Amino acid sequence: MNATSKPAQFEKPQPSVAPRRGRVAWPWIIGVGAAALAGVAWFGLGDRRGEHSAQAATPLPQVTVSAPLQREVDTQIGFLGQFSAVNRVELRPQVGGTLTELHFQDGQIVKKGDLLFVIDPRPYEIKLAQAKAQLETANAHLDLAKLQRARAQTLRRSEFGSQEILDQRTSEQEEAQAAVAQAQARIRDAELDLEYCRVTAPFTGRIGARQVSVGGLIAGSRAGAGPTTLLTTMVSLDPIYLDFDMSESDYLTFSRQRAALSGPLANKVEISLSDENRFTRQGRLDFVDNVLNRSSGTIHSRATVSNPDLFLTPGAFARIRLAVAPPAPALMVPDAAVLLDQSQHVVMTVSADGTVVPKPVETGDLRGGLRTIRSGLAADDRVIIDGIVRAVPGGKVAPQEGAISQSTASDGEG
Repeated sequence: MNATSKPAQFEKPQPSVAPRRGRVAWPWIIGVGAAALAGVAWFGLGDRRGEHSAQAATPLPQVTVSAPLQREVDTQIGFLGQFSAVNRVELRPQVGGTLTELHFQDGQIVKKGDLLFVIDPRPYEIKLAQAKAQLETANAHLDLAKLQRARAQTLRRSEFGSQEILDQRTSEQEEAQAAVAQAQARIRDAELDLEYCRVTAPFTGRIGARQVSVGGLIAGSRAGAGPTTLLTTMVSLDPIYLDFDMSESDYLTFSRQRAALSGPLANKVEISLSDENRFTRQGRLDFVDNVLNRSSGTIHSRATVSNPDLFLTPGAFARIRLAVAPPAPALMVPDAAVLLDQSQHVVMTVSADGTVVPKPVETGDLRGGLRTIRSGLAADDRVIIDGIVRAVPGGKVAPQEGAISQSTASDGEG
């Protein structure tokens, strides 16, 4: 082989080619990255444009509106009262002795005249027998006194007897007559004691728990001068009192407005029990005290309530509504439509262009879920009665016409 051609056969690549390729690769990578960033930016800008377009296409919140309900409503004020019994007694014996019989169950309804307790009557039967025997003795003495007086009168007419003897016989007869009357009184007293051995219900009502047991020795006294044993307590239930207190301002309002009331409305009260949300019972105001309590600034009042089913019980609480003015036109809205904004009440309304307009109002009492509006609202206002959580003051809404139900407006509710 030729020595000069050998180097050409094993010739190495030129070192200048590799650096040239490196200078061409870096600009290409940078260009691809820039294009990718531009694509991301374009897609991101497109998403934001989509969001703006979606927001622009969001419909207005829908709410239900209605004009206020117009009704004739009487002005009323509310109180908290407590039931009490018209009649309440502590049954105590008027004679002492051993208790022998019980004729009731604790908490039972008893009728007037029902037998409740029996005290051992034998000592009083003996006392009655003694009184009757004393009457017989007195009658015998009276008969003898009459005969002796008659004999003295005969002797005096024949002048065989003196006037002194006649006077003496007359006095003896009168004493015998007094002894008979005294014996008769002892009999009535013994009969009364014997009657008091049977303790009966003084009126119809509910009896309490017995405080004594059969076989126990009890103390009694008709005059109540000495200690007596408490047997049980008893309360009447029909009718029943409902006591409550008026503040001075409520009393003044009641006194000023009551003159305008007439008929049954003047003394009518509506009643709702503590577990009720409607005023389903009625009563009659029959007592207002004659002086204000200086310490509490209230005046005591009382209503009488019929309780034929004996459901009401003394000590229970109830809410009371008392009419203080005759019926007058008023606006009513659902109670849920009235919002409390700090110290005032607000009703959300919708104007003609769909803007939410809050209106401060003065509220009255609650009638069957409807709140009476005294002022601040017009009869043609469109009040939001549903969807109020979606209404923002000053914002736009899509109102739909609704109606306030009149079926519950006549029933009272607390």
